[in-house]
Amino acid sequence: MKQIIIIGGGAAGFFCASNLDEKKYTITILEQNSDVLQKVKISGGGRCNVTHACFDPRELVQFYPRGNKELLSVFSKFQPGDTMEWFEQRNVPLKIENDNRAFPESNSSQTIINTFLNETQKKNVAVQTKCTVKEIEKQGEKYIIKTNSGDFEADYVVYTTGSSPKSLKIIENLGHKIVDLVPSLFTFNIKDELLKDLPGTSFENAGISIPKLKTEESGPLLITHWGLSGPAVLKISAWEAISLAKLKYNFEIEVNFISIEKDEAEDIFNTFKQAHPKKTIGQSKIFDITNRFWQKILDISKVDLNKQVANISGKEIQKILENLCQKKFQVSGKSTFKDEFVTAGGVDLKEINFKNMTSKLLPNFYIAGEVLNIDAVTGGFNFQACWSEGWLIAQDLNTL
Repeated sequence: MKQIIIIGGGAAGFFCASNLDEKKYTITILEQNSDVLQKVKISGGGRCNVTHACFDPRELVQFYPRGNKELLSVFSKFQPGDTMEWFEQRNVPLKIENDNRAFPESNSSQTIINTFLNETQKKNVAVQTKCTVKEIEKQGEKYIIKTNSGDFEADYVVYTTGSSPKSLKIIENLGHKIVDLVPSLFTFNIKDELLKDLPGTSFENAGISIPKLKTEESGPLLITHWGLSGPAVLKISAWEAISLAKLKYNFEIEVNFISIEKDEAEDIFNTFKQAHPKKTIGQSKIFDITNRFWQKILDISKVDLNKQVANISGKEIQKILENLCQKKFQVSGKSTFKDEFVTAGGVDLKEINFKNMTSKLLPNFYIAGEVLNIDAVTGGFNFQACWSEGWLIAQDLNTL
């Protein structure tokens, strides 16, 4: 039987192995860590955000800053609906949450890991952990994979290593062009009086813009110990990953905490002022924000909390609304988003045939997952690319 070696025991590698025809091939997964599927384990806070309930490939590709054109054909063959069905058939129903993220009903990533381990065991897939690939050599029709656990011979190689610099070097040595790696999906480090002592404060829908890059995003926002996080920040960090790396992560942002334009917010404020003139400003619930955050806004706007609303001057209103709707922050540095460490960069997409994920340079060599220059915003999209690519590879190998 012909030998398939899958290098990398992560999402793409295991999904490919789980869909291969074991009657045709001997299948081996090589993983350098002591545990397989480590990212699957920690994703979604340990619940595993398997995919996203977006079933139109044209809509789905819009969540991928890099790879959107190429993935259209991939998703037209295998999309989130197919992923959900695949798991359902193996008695792992997924549930769709309000924000369209899909999780196993068990709320545990171990359910997903066990499914892959069961599938690969049924197919007699050999899994070698603590096995570090050092080099791959082409010898005639075959590949020799040199590792710290000896040499492996392969008729077909499936390269799903993730984006570690070492794994990119190995594939670069085989002739592939590598687009430089930069982090994608990160949070902003900000030191500012407004954010001090308020970690955990969240905003359901905020607007965030980077004036220098003429770009903006909106969505939930979260104050952390280090600065700002949440989907709005993560989205903008993904779309602008390359530009922000060039700026060395030092730039200015403008935040609208309430997603209401300043003029409209002024009307709301004045309406409240007329209706409740005797209320103290500190106890007034004018906008949909927490009391602690409102009091901090008043504090940095130098407005006395005990002042009656009727006595708030036009100048004070302007200052409050500026801090609420047009607050400027200086970002100095980033922190990686712990649940989903993602990079932009990797194997140049021009060198991949997206009909079946084969290398255009190396025969019988498939490449998928994060080693490619493909990445997505947060929400289960990075995994979906792995499932779809892994599935395509398995279908191609099964028909050879």
